[in-house]
Amino acid sequence: MKVNINQNVLEFGEMPLGWDGEIFSEAVDINPVRNLKKGQPCKFISMADLREHNKKIQGYVSRKYAGGSRFANNDTLMARITPCLENGKTAYVDILETNEIAGGSTEFIVLSGKDGKTIDQFVYYLVTSPYVRDAAIKAMTGTSGRQRVDGDVFNKLLVAIPPHHEQKAVAKILSDLDEKIELNHQMIKTLESIAQALFKRWFVDLEFPGYQSVKFKNGLPENWREGKLADICDITMGQSPPGETYNESGEGMPFYQGNRDFGYRFPTPRVFCSAPIRFAESGDILISVRAPVGALNIAREKCCIGRGLAALRMKQYSNDFLLYFLCTQSDLWDRYNSEGTVFGCLNKSEFSKIDITVPAEKMLRKFDALIVPIEENIRCYEYQNRQLMQIRDSLLPRLMSGYLRVDGGLS
Repeated sequence: MKVNINQNVLEFGEMPLGWDGEIFSEAVDINPVRNLKKGQPCKFISMADLREHNKKIQGYVSRKYAGGSRFANNDTLMARITPCLENGKTAYVDILETNEIAGGSTEFIVLSGKDGKTIDQFVYYLVTSPYVRDAAIKAMTGTSGRQRVDGDVFNKLLVAIPPHHEQKAVAKILSDLDEKIELNHQMIKTLESIAQALFKRWFVDLEFPGYQSVKFKNGLPENWREGKLADICDITMGQSPPGETYNESGEGMPFYQGNRDFGYRFPTPRVFCSAPIRFAESGDILISVRAPVGALNIAREKCCIGRGLAALRMKQYSNDFLLYFLCTQSDLWDRYNSEGTVFGCLNKSEFSKIDITVPAEKMLRKFDALIVPIEENIRCYEYQNRQLMQIRDSLLPRLMSGYLRVDGGLS
C-alpha cells in the first residue's frame, strides 16, 4: 500500500482529485429498512453496550423486540442524544449471525453503505471523523440535557467520497488499528479475570496456598483479623477547585470530577486545573462517591480530584489487594445507587467504616508477588492502546479528508 501526502488539500477544504462531493444522505443509507416484527426474539443492544470511542459492541441481552432501532451486521450505530454523541458512542455491528436482525435503543441512528457509493467499513470511519461528528453535534436541538441530532443535517452536509479502492484502503488502515486495540483490551480483560479469580479464591473462599494446615478461629485463619477499610488504606476525598481554574488546553494537571471521566480502567483527561486542591497519586484507586457510587478507575499520574471522587491508597504493599477488594463490593454500592434511596453519595466517615477482613502480612506479600506482574502487564497493554488510539485519531481526519492519500490493490 502506498501513502501520499496531498499538499494541495487542506483538511475538509478543497475536494481531493478523483473524489466526489456528495450530500451525506445521498452517499450513506440512513436508518435502512431492517425487518424485525414486534414480539420476535432478538439480540437487543442498549446505549450502555457501547463504549466511548470504541468500535466494538460490548454486549447485548436477548429479549422480544418491542420497538426501537433495527440493524444488521456491518451497520453503524451512532448515538443521537446528548451526551452520548459528544462522548463518542458509535459502534460497528459485527456480533450477529448471517441475515440476523437485532434491535436496539431508540437513540441510535443506523447507518450503512449505499450501493455504488460507499462501503460499510468506510461509513463507520466517516461518521466517527471530527468533520461529521462536529456537524451532527452542532445540529442538536431540544431542551438542555435532552438534545438530539436533527436528522435534516444529513440532507445538507457535503462529504468527500473517494473511489471504492481508496475507501477499502482507508478502512483497512484504521480497522487494523482498531483490531489491535480490541485485542489488547481482551488481553487486559483476561489478565483481570485471572487476578480476580486469585483474589476470590484466596480472600473470599479462603483457599490460599497452605490453607489446609492453617488453624482457624471464629471462621478466620490464624493471624487474620476483622477491621475497617481505614485500617489498611489512606482515604482522600475530592474537592472541586474554583471553576475559573479549569481549562481544556492542558494547563496544570489532569482534573477528574467524577464517574463521567472514567474509562475502562483508567480515566481520560478532558479537563485540566491550574490550581488543584485535592490530589491522587499515580496508582491510587479512584472511586466515584456520588451516584453511581462504586465505579472504579486507577490514576495514571498525579491528578486533581473533584468532589465526585475519592482516592484510596494502601498504607503498605501495592494497591492491588485494595483494587480487587473494592471490586467485590457491588452489594455495598447497590445500597447507595438503588432508586429512591436517600443516600446517593458516600462520605469519608461512611467510607472509613466499611468492614474488611485483613489478611496476615505474609499472605499480602505472597499476593503482591503474584499480582504485581499481572498489573504491570495490564498497564503495558493499556499504554500501548493509548499510543494506538493517538495514532488512529491523528490519521482519521487526514485520511477522510484526502490530505493523506492511500492506494494499492486492496481487495
